[in-house]
Parts: sequence; structure tokens; C-alpha cells
Amino acid sequence: MYKIVKIKKNPSMSRCPNIRLVLYLHCWGVDTASLSLDLVYVLWLFFVTLAWNWNVWLIPMRWAFPYQTPSNIYLWLLADYLCDLIYILDIMVFQPRLQFVRSGDIVDMRKNYMKTFRFKMDVISLVPLELFYFKTGINPLLRFPRLLKVMSFFEFNDRLEAILTKAYVYRVIRTTSYLLYCLHCNACLFYWISAYEGLGSTKWVYDGKGNSYIRCYYFAVKTLITIGGLPEPTTLFEIIFQLINYFVGVFAFSIMIGQMRDVVGAATSGQTYYRACMDNTVKYMASYRIPKDVQNRVKTWYNYTWQSQGMLDEQELLVQLPDKMRLDIAVDVNYDIVSKVSLFQGCDRQMIFDMLKSLRSVVYLPGDYVCKKGEVGREMYIIKAGEVQVVGGPDGKTVFVTLKSGSVFGEISLLAVGGGNRRTANVVAHGFANLFILDKKDLNEILVHYPESQKLLQFDLFCIICNLLLPPSLMTEKSFWISRQR
Repeated sequence: MYKIVKIKKNPSMSRCPNIRLVLYLHCWGVDTASLSLDLVYVLWLFFVTLAWNWNVWLIPMRWAFPYQTPSNIYLWLLADYLCDLIYILDIMVFQPRLQFVRSGDIVDMRKNYMKTFRFKMDVISLVPLELFYFKTGINPLLRFPRLLKVMSFFEFNDRLEAILTKAYVYRVIRTTSYLLYCLHCNACLFYWISAYEGLGSTKWVYDGKGNSYIRCYYFAVKTLITIGGLPEPTTLFEIIFQLINYFVGVFAFSIMIGQMRDVVGAATSGQTYYRACMDNTVKYMASYRIPKDVQNRVKTWYNYTWQSQGMLDEQELLVQLPDKMRLDIAVDVNYDIVSKVSLFQGCDRQMIFDMLKSLRSVVYLPGDYVCKKGEVGREMYIIKAGEVQVVGGPDGKTVFVTLKSGSVFGEISLLAVGGGNRRTANVVAHGFANLFILDKKDLNEILVHYPESQKLLQFDLFCIICNLLLPPSLMTEKSFWISRQR
């Protein structure tokens, strides 16, 4: 037998479906082991939205068109009361069991819901005006309060967009449905006016031939979109209705077009920003007469960076997030790569977490020099993707070793003090390479809080320098870099 379990208060909890919702779903035989509470609640909101759309679309249609007949009235009533049951379950079972910011037990949450404006709207939407059926007959307009449960529709939209990877597609569909619904209501009004004046009584009204809904919908499309080619209204009532149609059509259609433009603009904002940056850079290079080969490399960098990452700078997106969220994202994306670097083996785990937030991702093109021998080094590099080659020799083109994903270089310049921060070799990108860069200043600020990890890194640096300072007969430049990879 089901028993309510009291849950302790937790002020840090945000508004989300309560865990007791799972227990109630289990009572109905629903397996929620593999579903998160958010998805279960979104699924329930889908059914509530479906019931709301049934009322929104079919109440005006059943009122205007003769589709509700004595032979099928019981089917209509069955669907109506099924939607009412969904409304009742939402008010009695689901909404009172949503956990709010202040949390609390089931009584507190129910009281919180009962104080909201949404609860008042939900109750009004279930006002039983159907009792007037006994006096007026079954009139669908008496179900008009069911349309007031519109807040569930908006909540479903917000939650669905939050879990969709391409929410703009749903926004386009939703905006289109708004336009279709305006045309639907206009078609219902046109048929009602035609029936009121008499089908076929004038050239302007519906003549009663063909499918009534399709023909009236066609009239609504031509009217609201102002296509033209419609019969001239003859009576005063028809003229007033047509004038209102034209005015509403101009405003409604312009609003829909504006919303569609905003949705498409938001969906392509990243692409637009990328194009604008590249165009401005190309314009700048052309104004200063930069050589064509350099311009082509810059264009290649823009194209590859955008195609591989979907953005030009990851930091622009992450800088607005709190440190905790930035850390969570950095751990999920980059921790597997950094944790495998031999230099950081044995270091404090939290130190690595702090270091992840300071890493910058940079793309190098084939043949680009990542660093050159003798220059002052202020960064360390970790290969995220691609390969780099350590080159040298008399001609400067001899490949000593190829470093692959997970390898690290530049740590001598990063960890050394005094005059030991000079680069010891040339490193060239072999193909497209995506590297993490760690700045010396950022690392020093991190190591202040982790003295044990600092000692470990200094010891590793001492071992590397000892190998580097061996006599040439024992250690050549090539053998040094090969030993680094063991």
C-alpha cells in the first residue's frame, strides 16, 4: 500500500518536480527508473497541452460548423471529459507536488501553489458551466473557461525548449501554429456569419458547396493575408466584418513575420557573428595590403575553427557562467585529456580542476610555428587534438619526434625561473592542431594554494633539466625529445 514519505527541508533546492511524484507514478504502474523527473514532468505537461489544444481548436469549430450532431455527441463528450480529467489530475496531483525554492513538505507546497495566480486560473478553467446543458442544450461555448489553462502551455514551451538541442525549429513550428490558429478562428467566424445571414444568400457568404471548413479556411487565408480576389460585401454587417478582417490581417501577419524573423535571426546569430568577424578581418587585411598567402591562412583559420568548434572563442560563452558551472563544463569536456598528462600524475585533483578553468583552446594551421627555439616562453601547451612536430638540426627541418593528443610541451619555460624560461626547440603544427594553453601567471596563482603539487612539479622539472644538461655524447637533442615521450 502506498504511503507518503516526509522529506526534510532543503532550502538550496530549486523549483523542480518533487521526488514524491515518482512514488505516485509507481502507484499507477509507471517505471521511472530510467527517466529523470524533469522528463517525466515535461511528458505530463505534453498531455496537459494536448488537452488544452483540443479545447482551443475544437470549441470554436464545434460552435460554428455543424460537426457536432446527435449521432456523434457522445464521442465529443467523452473526449471533453477526458480532457477535464487531465486538468483535474494536474491540479490535484502534479502541481501541488512541485518543489519550490523554499522546499518544505507536501502541505507547504500545496499552500504555495494555492496562493499563486496560476492556481486561480486553473480553478476557473474547470468551472462547470456544462450544468447549463440541461437548459440550453449541449453548447460548446459553455466550455470556454477551459481555454484559461494557457499557463500550462507556456510552461511546456519553456521546458521543452530547455531540453531541445535545436529549439529554434520548435519555435518556428509554434509561431506557424499561431498564424494557422488565427486563420482557423477567422474561418469559424466566416461560416457562422454565413449561416446567420443564410448560406448562399449573397455572393460574399459561403454558398454551402464543397467542404465547408476547407472553403471557409481558404476565404480566411485570402482575407487575412490580403491576397485579394474576394467578392465584394453587400450588407452593412458584411462590410464591417471585412474591414475588421483587413485591419486584423495586416497587424497579425506583420507580427507573425516579425516573430519569424526574430526566431530565424536568433538561430543564425552565431553564423552571422562568424561571417561578420571574418569579413571585418578580411577588410582590415585588404586595407593594409597584407600578402595574399597570409590572408588565405587567416580565412582557413576562421573556417576550420568555426567548423570544428561551432564558435570562434569558447571563453566568450563561458565567461558569463559562475565558476562552479564553468568548472563542471571544463571537467566534462577536458578532464580526460589533462588527467592523462604524465606531468600531472600525482598532483592534487583539485589543483587540476582549478587549472582546467584557466586553459585556453587555440587552433593552429598546418605549418604554423607553435613556439620557436630561444624565444621567451610564458605558456605551456597540451595537445587536445591533432599532432605537432619537434624540429631542429642544422637545416631546422629535421623532425625529432611527433607529439600526439595528450602530450605536453613548454613546461620547462613555464616552471623555470630566472633565465631558464627560453624555448629549447622549434615546435610546428603537423596538420590542424587544437592545443590547450596554460599561462605561467595563472599556474603560479594556482600553485600557491597547492604546495605539495608545486614540489612535485618542480621535481619533475629538475629531472627534465638534468636530462637536458647531459653531455652531448650521452644525450643528443633528438634522443632527449624521444626520452620525453617514454
